[in-house]
Amino acid sequence: MRRRVARVRHRGERRIAAERRRARAALALVAALTVLVAAGCGGGAGTTGARTSSAAHTTPSGTNPLHRHPPRPDFAPRPGTIPPPLSPTNVYAAERPGLLAPAARHALPLVYVPNSNSSTVDVISQRTGQIIDHFAVGALPQHVVPSWDLKTLWVTNDLGNSLTPIDPATGKPGAPVPVLDPYNLYFTADGLHAIVVAEAHRELDFRDPHTMRLEHALQVPQCYGVDHMDYTADGRTALVSCEFNGRMIVLDLVGERVLRTIPLRTGAMPQDVKLSPDGRTFYVADMASNGVWLIDARTWRVIRFQPTGKGAHGLYPSRDARTLYVSNRGEGSISLISFRTGRPYRKWRIPGGGSPDMGGVSADGRTLWLSGRYNAEVYAIDTRSGRLVHRVPVGSGPHGLAVWPQPGRYSIGHTGILR
Repeated sequence: MRRRVARVRHRGERRIAAERRRARAALALVAALTVLVAAGCGGGAGTTGARTSSAAHTTPSGTNPLHRHPPRPDFAPRPGTIPPPLSPTNVYAAERPGLLAPAARHALPLVYVPNSNSSTVDVISQRTGQIIDHFAVGALPQHVVPSWDLKTLWVTNDLGNSLTPIDPATGKPGAPVPVLDPYNLYFTADGLHAIVVAEAHRELDFRDPHTMRLEHALQVPQCYGVDHMDYTADGRTALVSCEFNGRMIVLDLVGERVLRTIPLRTGAMPQDVKLSPDGRTFYVADMASNGVWLIDARTWRVIRFQPTGKGAHGLYPSRDARTLYVSNRGEGSISLISFRTGRPYRKWRIPGGGSPDMGGVSADGRTLWLSGRYNAEVYAIDTRSGRLVHRVPVGSGPHGLAVWPQPGRYSIGHTGILR
């Protein structure tokens, strides 16, 4: 086992070194092109800046080399400040392939599957698609969540009233930490607070991100079935779904208070939430309406509803920030929405059907891993072709699985929302 782990780490180190070389080469090319453009335009600072985003800086295929290999976020963010975005036009710029933070570079490439009905976690090798470990946790585990500093994976044991820590360097669990009703788990963008989503108690509990000691219990009686959230580009405000009363709430993360409610439609059941790369639009999966809502991230007005498929549930951006994967749990399919148009352009169907739920995209962007909630299985889907690569039998009721490691500087929670 130790030799296998050593081989995995060695391959990871070689991959990281290769990514570094490609990134340095791309940056050198951009710098050289910048000098050439500046010389051709008389060297004016304003003109050079205008030409930076022009066709002069693109490859023959029309892809900006800096976007293909952006600078590596080698620094570890310091708690207390919200790290500035790497790009003003792409909130997912730090999640490009190969951009592993120091804390994530030695993590084993695994998939952690919480089996809600079995109160267990299955651990799957990303390379082989085989289960390599299995262990018991507290009752009704719902999600596996990376901590803000990327050093711990937390299993949210909902009815067990506990969080089970996992060391991503070994894949092994530690002693559970008592926490009330942890359906889901998030972290403020400055890393100072964990936010335990206490769904049954209609609370968002602000806690110490390491000890999980309670600091402030925010009652949200207007939000029945508080579930999932994502943050605005500045990390100061969250849009939160209320599954059982068809609405959303807007949360001030700094003042720790609810700012407003956003009604959707009667009978709506909002689930996962994701921000568009440009930071202008929130996408909200609606399991009962069979599609996603688009909500303006500045005015908080509903833009429109977009049908995708029966039981729309999980939302995951592609590594190139061009596509939003929507898992349609009720029909066994995944819809691909273009972030540019806000509309679906393709649909992948799981052979023989299934119930794709929560999951994430591999670090290289080539595989989408999703739990099969009602089929006791996990799906690994090739993101280039939509082909089902692995179908892995697991425990009963698999839910919010985590694919780890993932690129990014810090985590704001759920199954891996990194920035």
